[in-house]
Amino acid sequence: WGDEGKGKITNYFAENVDFVVRFQGGNNAGHTINLDGEIFKFHLLPSGIVFPKPVAVIGNGVVVNPGVLIKELESLRGRGITPKLRISERAHVIMPYHIALDECLSSHQGNLAAGSTRRGIAPVYADKMYRQGIRMGDLLEPEMFREKLIKGYGFNRDLITKVFAAQFDLSLESILTEYLAYGQELAEYIGDTEVELYRAWKAGKAILFEGAQGMSLDVDHGLYPHTTSATTIAGHIGAGAGVGFNSSRQVIGVTKAYVTRVGISPFVTEIDDELAKTLRDKGDEYGTTTGRPRRIGFLDLVQLRQAVRVNGMTDIALTKLDTLSGCPDIKVCVAYEIDGKRIEEMPASLTAMRKAIPIYETLQGWPDMSEAEAANYCKAGFNALPAALQNYIAFIEKNVECQVTIISLGPGRNQTILRQAH
Repeated sequence: WGDEGKGKITNYFAENVDFVVRFQGGNNAGHTINLDGEIFKFHLLPSGIVFPKPVAVIGNGVVVNPGVLIKELESLRGRGITPKLRISERAHVIMPYHIALDECLSSHQGNLAAGSTRRGIAPVYADKMYRQGIRMGDLLEPEMFREKLIKGYGFNRDLITKVFAAQFDLSLESILTEYLAYGQELAEYIGDTEVELYRAWKAGKAILFEGAQGMSLDVDHGLYPHTTSATTIAGHIGAGAGVGFNSSRQVIGVTKAYVTRVGISPFVTEIDDELAKTLRDKGDEYGTTTGRPRRIGFLDLVQLRQAVRVNGMTDIALTKLDTLSGCPDIKVCVAYEIDGKRIEEMPASLTAMRKAIPIYETLQGWPDMSEAEAANYCKAGFNALPAALQNYIAFIEKNVECQVTIISLGPGRNQTILRQAH
């Protein structure tokens, strides 16, 4: 469901690659990066932009709020970082009327709502599919932009006022002026990123693709309709970045040692007791984008098994193991009981998921670890970890058929153990 630590893991590898690429989602996602104690929080920019070597790319599958993007760039410059950024001219633009429509949709959907961040994500993707969207390249062509804006503005105004009977006080001319100014400010970054990435790949450059949200929020394979509006799986890289790969690749899936969720949906392993409060406070489990407290649950191997299969994962990065330390016993969900039957694969049915009861196995916990102890484990390597923690990792590997090769014991880049070279 997101919030697994993708920003940290991306940041761990990004320093030495040539390109770091966002390929889907928008500013509804949030990535927090701890770079030697300095905290960065991004919603649109790829995490690798904080390093001097990689070029950060916003691919065509991303939906861009230019005002938010400009603020993130200004924040970077204010901290002494000169952005090396490319933005696909094919990436779609979030308009003010998309945000207004998102408010209407969120109120309309009731208990089938996705827990929207109300950033205009679903409406901008809808306009893309209606073939009336505005793309970043359009902001550089005033006449084309005006033509497309008139169409999109009128369509969304009528939806808001006639279907939802809501107020609409957005000025077309004000939007035109504002967004043409955004285009001029971002013009140096906008171009054909697809060709640039293709040439880099052909030249043997290292390219790191950074996902947003999580597998269970995927619009096709997630818990529909409690999903985002984008495709979040690794297989979307070709469509969302414009590069098709026919060679071997490494797919690193990032998961916490427990599960968190912001938003409405069935949550089979959710707990709401003292342990949940402890983990929420200890792990700072509040959404980067919304600030909302995250729901907490035990690790769900039914969910993780699906993520491994659908994404073709070659490796798992397991995070927040330091947060889970200190628990005497740890439950892990290995299957669901639905209508008296044992189910080991994720159902598509929302009705079934509402009835699902977790089937747990209980494993021994490991002692609470201080930051200094975690640092010592990271220096000493995997074999120095407590036996119970090693057993927890082995149990996960056996049940999802994918090796855990990256172990995170804190938010810092140096609070990481690699079990094999990447």
